[in-house]
Amino acid sequence: MNGAPETHTLVATVADHPGVLTRVASLFRRRGFNIASLAVGHSEEPGYSRMTIAVEGSAEEVKQCEKQLYKLVEVVSVRNLTGAPAVTRELAMIKVRVKATERPGLAEITDIFRGEIVDVSKSSMIVQMTGAQSKIDRFLDVITEYPIEEISRTGVIAIARDDVGPRNGRARG
Repeated sequence: MNGAPETHTLVATVADHPGVLTRVASLFRRRGFNIASLAVGHSEEPGYSRMTIAVEGSAEEVKQCEKQLYKLVEVVSVRNLTGAPAVTRELAMIKVRVKATERPGLAEITDIFRGEIVDVSKSSMIVQMTGAQSKIDRFLDVITEYPIEEISRTGVIAIARDDVGPRNGRARG
């Protein structure tokens, strides 16, 4: 791919200390990278958080950023999940203005996309949608006839899949 920019997914485990998010974001800013999304939350280990960073750049540039992340004392591990077997998801909440007569149509579309209506008021509905970014984008494309009042998206989160070994025709687990 000749070093053309693409979106890479990095997952970093970091110590839960004040200022870590700022230092990580500054590292990317100083190198001129666009962070497409950044999600941070507690990890399975007390005192540590997991950051999922979707960053745009060439494979070589992102590899250099990985090395720079390790120079931050709070960074415990970094894994580039780009192209690796992984489960990725995003959460979106979409507030849509709808009349009472339009609610069944929006509810049906939401159901087709396996979303959930999480709030209904006299003039709007809030839809919760989880899945791949492309699924959420497709949902938004389909509901263009309904005026969207607000959208809140988490950005991608990711976990590497376990290596299941050679296929032998049997289900594992």
